Amino acid sequence: MQATIIRQLGNQAYRPIWQRMQDFTDNRDKQTADEIWLVEHPPVFTQGQAGKAEHVLTPGEIPVVQVDRGGQVTYHGPGQQMLYILIDVRRNKLGVRHLVSGLENCIVALMAQFDIKAYAKKDAPGVYVDERKLCSVGLRIRKGCSFHGLALNVNMDLSPFQRINPCGYAGLEMVDCASLGGPKSLSVAGPAIVDHFCQLLGIKLKEYREGFDE
Repeated sequence: MQATIIRQLGNQAYRPIWQRMQDFTDNRDKQTADEIWLVEHPPVFTQGQAGKAEHVLTPGEIPVVQVDRGGQVTYHGPGQQMLYILIDVRRNKLGVRHLVSGLENCIVALMAQFDIKAYAKKDAPGVYVDERKLCSVGLRIRKGCSFHGLALNVNMDLSPFQRINPCGYAGLEMVDCASLGGPKSLSVAGPAIVDHFCQLLGIKLKEYREGFDE
């Protein structure tokens, strides 16, 4: 059984990471090990395939990138933990719903460690606490493999979310882990998310790496 490679990538610009996800997915074969990437991005709005221009209200100096994941517009920025899952869905006999549930439930499990009741919604992907959105989820499946993943608000400036209708919902209030009494740093949140996600999906072998292999 192959180990799943867990990459800690630090703070990286959004577009090159997105391009790298696409290249990885297009060039992988049946023997390619699955990978999970932990990364943080400088400020950027990303507009998913279902996104509508009217949900981008006043982006200002923050760039808007049209991307190939599901869902609508959201914001990424410092203090937010991105978890990208590059998994051979066919090989692992997983359904898309199974993957989305795994992403949502790993955040629910993380928050439960801090005695915070988080939950998912059937009609609005992501994770919520008291009707405020804590985590966004968006995936793309290509060649039977997944990429993109989740964005967990850990300890961040949430004001840019007011420049958009987050995930297409006008007035949707966002929240982060730190203000709820949850994890206050990516160094705590990131590894815990990976552990919970791998446990939920039955991934037992993990190999940790810093950065990309050059």
